[in-house]
Amino acid sequence: MSSSFFIKKKENPKLAKKVKNTAGPKRKQGDGTLKAKKPSSKYNEEISSDSETESPAVSKKRQSNEEIEYDETPQEKKLRLAKVYLEQLKEEEEKKAEEDAFEADLIAGRLQEEVLEQKGKLQRLIAKDIVPPDPSEIRVLRGHKLPITCLVITADDKCIFSAAKDCSIIKWDVESGKKLHTIPGGRKGTQDRHVGHTAHILCMSISSDGKYLATGDMNKLIMIWEAETCKHLYTFSGHKGPVSGLSFRKGSHDLYSASHDRSVKVWNVDENAYVETLFGHQDAITGLDSLSRERCVTAGGRDRTVRVWKIAEESQLVFHGHEGSIDCIQLINEEHMITGADDGSVSLWSVNKKKPLGTVKQAHGCHGDARLEQPHWVTSVAALQNSDTVASGASGCSHNSQVNVWKCGQNYRGLELLFSIPVTGFINSLKFSSSGQFLVAGVGQEHRLGRWWRLKEAKNGIYVIPLKRKPSNPGEAKMTE
Repeated sequence: MSSSFFIKKKENPKLAKKVKNTAGPKRKQGDGTLKAKKPSSKYNEEISSDSETESPAVSKKRQSNEEIEYDETPQEKKLRLAKVYLEQLKEEEEKKAEEDAFEADLIAGRLQEEVLEQKGKLQRLIAKDIVPPDPSEIRVLRGHKLPITCLVITADDKCIFSAAKDCSIIKWDVESGKKLHTIPGGRKGTQDRHVGHTAHILCMSISSDGKYLATGDMNKLIMIWEAETCKHLYTFSGHKGPVSGLSFRKGSHDLYSASHDRSVKVWNVDENAYVETLFGHQDAITGLDSLSRERCVTAGGRDRTVRVWKIAEESQLVFHGHEGSIDCIQLINEEHMITGADDGSVSLWSVNKKKPLGTVKQAHGCHGDARLEQPHWVTSVAALQNSDTVASGASGCSHNSQVNVWKCGQNYRGLELLFSIPVTGFINSLKFSSSGQFLVAGVGQEHRLGRWWRLKEAKNGIYVIPLKRKPSNPGEAKMTE
């Protein structure tokens, strides 16, 4: 609109006359003066559009609207929209770059953790955040008629497999606590016609992919099961004494077994094949464990040695430290392990040092009078892999047995007791869930390896112990030297 629009034009006499005529007749007021009739709203609008009384704000707004509506050419509009589009693209690219960088950091972090794990130098510091469980939160699963001797937890933490002196195997659902499957035990002498064990089951292991379950018994036999269906697949024979330790090599279907015949055997489950036998212990082997390296560790019972077996090199390392029979062993990571003995001590080891890095004597206290005081026998140990958290279980008289949860010191030099959980009976097996959200204890009236004494007040069962945590930085980890 041109600027002349706002300039008042000279009045046309004819138009003025016409406007005057349309104003309508005059009428008298009460005082006798004449009052003109107000024009209609239509004429008000026509008059105000030509008037000079329009406010500056209205005028400015009108000009602005007119500039947007009329002054922008098609080319300018295209240019403006193109700029907006380019800005949007730039923002999206920046956002994508940030997400890619974050993802790259995550991948790098995972790779770094895997490297540290392989080197045995990964130590997640979580022990300081674990809160002692409320006794009312501990669940007990009962189904075995005789003492539980061993158990394992699947990698996804959904199922527990347990075995007992009644020769049976039970698969449990962790969330509901219900039995998913039971493989009944057979009576002695019925092994030719019974599918399953007919002697006390002493040990078990599950492959890291959850495909195979292996169980070993007093009859010198190892049985392989399909973990999903509990279908029997193979039976391995060859040991000349009770099978006391089993462990699948992580990430494979290679199986290591240990026996009271003082030997370690290697099997390939996929091929249903025996591989080799290793000798070295001077007494019955009481425990065995392995991780992803081609090696395993064993506890030698009354020969008081711990051994690291390098399978490929066909060599072994011998470690001394406990004063009594070493009855249980567990790897914490590829470089560190924990053991328990009947002298009541719990020890931390490095595979690079022949003596323990730290030992707690009388880890579970003592029983008897002052003159005949004896430490409680450490019957099981467990480790939350690649962390600073371990646990031990002991036999006790009446109410004195307990599960102890420990914090490993820096570089695994020493143990600090976090809390104890009273559990009546022999704690024959302990396992942490992969997530570290709970700890499972297999409890019985008798020790898993014999019947030296019996606790009548104990109840055979599986204790599921929750491990709650304080709020903390997730995935906190460090290197150990």
